[in-house]
Amino acid sequence: MTGLASITRSAPDHAVTGLATRQVRRGALLVVLFAATMPAIVVAGYDSVMADPSASASLDALAGNPAIRTLFGDPIALDEAGGFTVWRVGTFVAVVLAVWSILSTTRITRGEEDAGRWDVLLAGRATLRGVVVRHVAVVAFVPVLAGLAVTAVLSNAGPDRTGAVVHGVGLSVLGLFAVAVAALTAQIFPARAVATGVAIAVLGVGLLARMVGDGLSALAWLRWLSPFGLLELSAPYGPNRPLPLMILLVMAALVSGAALAAAARRDVGGGLVAPATGRPPRLRTLSTVEAFAVRRVLIPLIAWSTGVIAYFLLIGLTTTSVTDFLADKAAIVDAAAQAGFTGLDTVAGLTATIFALLALPVGAFTAVRMGAFVAAESDRRLTLLAAQPLSRLRLLSAELVTTIGGALVLLSVAAIATWVGVVAVGGDFAITAALQGTWNTLPIVLLSAGAAVLATGMTPSAVTAVGCLPATGGFLLQVTADSVGAPAWVASLSPFAHLAPVPLVSVDWPGAFVMTGLAGALMAAGAVAYRRRDLRG
Repeated sequence: MTGLASITRSAPDHAVTGLATRQVRRGALLVVLFAATMPAIVVAGYDSVMADPSASASLDALAGNPAIRTLFGDPIALDEAGGFTVWRVGTFVAVVLAVWSILSTTRITRGEEDAGRWDVLLAGRATLRGVVVRHVAVVAFVPVLAGLAVTAVLSNAGPDRTGAVVHGVGLSVLGLFAVAVAALTAQIFPARAVATGVAIAVLGVGLLARMVGDGLSALAWLRWLSPFGLLELSAPYGPNRPLPLMILLVMAALVSGAALAAAARRDVGGGLVAPATGRPPRLRTLSTVEAFAVRRVLIPLIAWSTGVIAYFLLIGLTTTSVTDFLADKAAIVDAAAQAGFTGLDTVAGLTATIFALLALPVGAFTAVRMGAFVAAESDRRLTLLAAQPLSRLRLLSAELVTTIGGALVLLSVAAIATWVGVVAVGGDFAITAALQGTWNTLPIVLLSAGAAVLATGMTPSAVTAVGCLPATGGFLLQVTADSVGAPAWVASLSPFAHLAPVPLVSVDWPGAFVMTGLAGALMAAGAVAYRRRDLRG
């Protein structure tokens, strides 16, 4: 009887674990592949980068520049493939892994609870705390797998396998910390958007603290307060310090414990922080569908703008330092020009290279906003609107126009922040040049918006992923094609291959018009599909 009772009790637990696994399996596979592929690409191209002794010496000098350390971190063991790889893409992989961990955690916990899909799940013998534990454990397993994959890749890069293990463990622990933070915010706040925003803000502040600590030696202690700083202080392929990772692991454990304690103290559908009640009605932006779309995007736009401003202000403050350093480093400038990055010894050339990367976060913004539109439809928050004498196309158009408007705001504030940073340190950079450089990425952003609209009409469950393909997928395609020496036609499939380095040169108008036209076609096809399909519920 005891064994039968044990089996009966464990059946709901296994079902909950299976449900959580099903919800994250596709994204988990992609993020693990990404975490393994990026280091593998850098390792594969390491020998060609370091073949020239003069280039190697120039790289060491460049990596020692405070501005470069701000962006990539403290360089360690650049004469080894593993050390160079950690320095070159370690932070980038860590950020992607942490962001995915946060988004997935809040989506399958607070998101599912907000949608009411946990009501039936919790009507049986499963407790709220137990369901949260099962879901969080499934997501936490993914960064562990990603860390193992990175360790395996770096172990084949050279004889120093200790450095590979330290970096792989560091990525895993950082991912666990991100999952713990997201789990805690999902218990504190009664809305998925707020929980996700706060968790992302914690992540962003940590990254900024690491960057400031690397750029200013007097503030190097800030790295001990940042999860990214602790990851860097573990120094893979150098001292290989375990203490920073132990500190980060303890932080993750404490935050996880707080999340579980919070889950046991709240009601289903609620949070430790109760939403404001009894406030006066705010009817100013409820007169039209378009005004309501603007109202819903304001808070997310402010959060995204804050992150973009902080990053590009830092870019502007360090640009003059980098260009001054490169002024007499012809070998580095020539090598960069051969790789497609021209004019890095000028403010216009360096900012043009950085501005091209702006398409990634802004493209992701458009995808996330269209994903929020579909989520509102799935959660039945659009049901009353759809029941009014309003066309489906008007609802979609209002969301799309507002989203593109928000993207234009992000592009503009990035330009202004960069210009302010450059001018603040005595650099020569016109605000018009900065605006031209950031707005140059608009066609790729529109492609992301078009892909998201197409997914809204045809595959609503994959709006965010499909919407990120033109920008994020296109960037990865270009990097991979360049690294493995793929045929030119393969690289030309990336939108970034048709993006001119503005403001160093003029806009590639033919490429811009083609991408914009393709984006318009995707939007039109998505609108037709959305008009024909049923509302989700």
